Amino acid sequence: MDHRDAVALLGTAVPRAAGIWADFGAGDGTFTRALVELLGSDGRVYAVERDLLKLAALEAWAREAHASVTTVRADFTAPFHLPGLAKGQVDGLLIANALHYSAEPGAVLAELVAWLRPRGRVVLVEYDRRRANQWVPYPIAVSELRDLAAAAGLAPFTVAARRPSAFSGELYVAFADRP
Repeated sequence: MDHRDAVALLGTAVPRAAGIWADFGAGDGTFTRALVELLGSDGRVYAVERDLLKLAALEAWAREAHASVTTVRADFTAPFHLPGLAKGQVDGLLIANALHYSAEPGAVLAELVAWLRPRGRVVLVEYDRRRANQWVPYPIAVSELRDLAAAAGLAPFTVAARRPSAFSGELYVAFADRP
């Protein structure tokens, strides 16, 4: 997926307003870069990733692009800290192609939602109609989103976009707000 595809996909779920967002499982930054573009120059993004090399690449890009990105080396499924922030201060959470690594996505999502302010938004990018494999060990089907939202204390998810995945199945973007 290239940058334009990522912006188009997220643009259906990310409000075009500045704010503080956290991108959990940022990886090489495909969706982090898209999020930065959608939030504009006043937005701020915390890119949370456990891979040091991927974080270094994201830091280099952020410096070159003059983007307000703070990288955090952490496994988002374990306790972590966002520098300068307390829980309940984040406007939005992006979890793109990452929650499917957890056997307990509801419990992990509930912990992440604690960072979210009231009426903040969770944007989830995942695979529907895909079998488990080493890259997607615990697929999260669209049919599971209702229970996932309830477990995390969120309003129901809305599926905002779908597209065929190059790796089988279908990629979807869904969003839910914290009441």
